[in-house]
Amino acid sequence: MDHSKHTPLRPDELNAATAEGANVYGPDNDNIGSISHFHGTGRNAQVVVDVGGFLGLGAKPVALDVSRLNFMRDENGKIHAATALTKDELKNLPEHKH
Repeated sequence: MDHSKHTPLRPDELNAATAEGANVYGPDNDNIGSISHFHGTGRNAQVVVDVGGFLGLGAKPVALDVSRLNFMRDENGKIHAATALTKDELKNLPEHKH
């Protein structure tokens, strides 16, 4: 996926209503997970990413500072995020407990 034509989200757009369910892409543009939920809003939020699994089953929830993700909107308006972390790096993070 070529992110160069995508529009970054503004800080005031970084919230659960906007980004929950968004796909997360790793450094090789592989889909490595999806946004489960937010804790907080804006640049100080923590984001819980469900990593791995299949059709929502067996995914591991991990928490990241929102600053570790680049949220953007594609040409069709669909929101997604990109990170420098790989799927394996995310899987090695501690599991987020609700």
